[in-house]
Amino acid sequence: MPAPLHTQTTIAFIWDFDKTLIPGNQQDPLFEAYGVDASRFWAEVDGLVSYYRDRGITIARDSAYLGHILTYVQEGEFPDLTRRRLRELGGELEMSPGIPEFLEATRNRVAEVQDYAHEGIGVEHYVVSTGIRPMIEGSPIGGLIDGIWANDFIERPAPPGYLETLAIDNGTHPISMLGYAIDNTSKTRAVFEINKGVNRNVGIDVNALMAEEQRRVPIRNMIYIADGPSDVPVFSILNQHGGKTFGVYTTEPSNNFRQVKQLQAQGRVQGMAKADYRKGEAAYLWLIDSLEQIADEIVANRRAAFAEIPRAPGHVD
Repeated sequence: MPAPLHTQTTIAFIWDFDKTLIPGNQQDPLFEAYGVDASRFWAEVDGLVSYYRDRGITIARDSAYLGHILTYVQEGEFPDLTRRRLRELGGELEMSPGIPEFLEATRNRVAEVQDYAHEGIGVEHYVVSTGIRPMIEGSPIGGLIDGIWANDFIERPAPPGYLETLAIDNGTHPISMLGYAIDNTSKTRAVFEINKGVNRNVGIDVNALMAEEQRRVPIRNMIYIADGPSDVPVFSILNQHGGKTFGVYTTEPSNNFRQVKQLQAQGRVQGMAKADYRKGEAAYLWLIDSLEQIADEIVANRRAAFAEIPRAPGHVD
C-alpha cells in the first residue's frame, strides 16, 4: 500500500461570491465608475445568446457577460480598464454582515479546541465564482482566502514568435481577451482540484487516478455555501460524497429567498439562512456546527486508526 500523501485533517469552506460573500453583484462598482447603466448592460447580456444564434454563432451563456465587458472596453465604454483597475474596484465592494470576521472565527475554533488542535485540524477558505478574479483579489477578503477560482482577463496577449523574442513591453494595457474561464458546470472541477490538492501541488493532474485515502481534502470535509440554482452541480457533488451544503439568501439589494427555499425543498441544500455571518445569527450557528461535526469525525477516525495499531508485547518475567 502506498504511503498516504496527506493527513486529511483540512476542512475546506468553499464559497460562491455574489449574494453570498457580498450582498449584491461584484460588477456594480465597475458600472458606477464608468457611468454605465447596469440594467441596460445585463439586458444586453440576456439577449446575446439569441443575437449570435440568429447569426449562426453559438456562445456560452454563463460567460457571455465577460465577452460583453471586452466589447465595452473595445468600444470605449470602459476605457483603460486594466486588471489593476479591476482590483481597485474590488476594494469598493461591501461584504456581507460578519465577513471577514467569520473566516477568522472558523480558524480560531479549531485552534482553541484541544482535541482538534492535537490532531492538527486546520481550516481553509476558497472562493469558486463565475465572477472576476481581480475584483475578488482586491476585495476586503482577498488576502484572507486560500485560493480563488474565477474568470480572468489578459491585457496583452503573447504575440506570434514570443518564445524567440525578448519581452520589452512591461507596461499596462486594457484587458483584451479572456484568459481563464469558469462556468456553473466547471465549478465542479475546482472542487476536485481542492479535493486532490492540485492547488498545492501543480504536478498533480486533476484527472489523475487517485485513491480516496490519497486525496488532500476529502469531499466529506468540505462545506459549500452559495445562493442559487447555478450552484446545483457543486451542491450535487458534495451531497453525493458526504459534504455539507448550505444555501444563503439576501433581502437587500435584491430578495432571492424564494429560489434558495426552492433549493432546500428539492433537497439540493442541507440548510439555509440569510447571508449574515455575525456571531449568533443562523448562518453562523449552522456553519460552525457543521465545522465541529466534521472536526469531531476527523478526531474519531484518527483515534480509531491508532486503536487498530497492535500493542507491543509486554515484558515476560
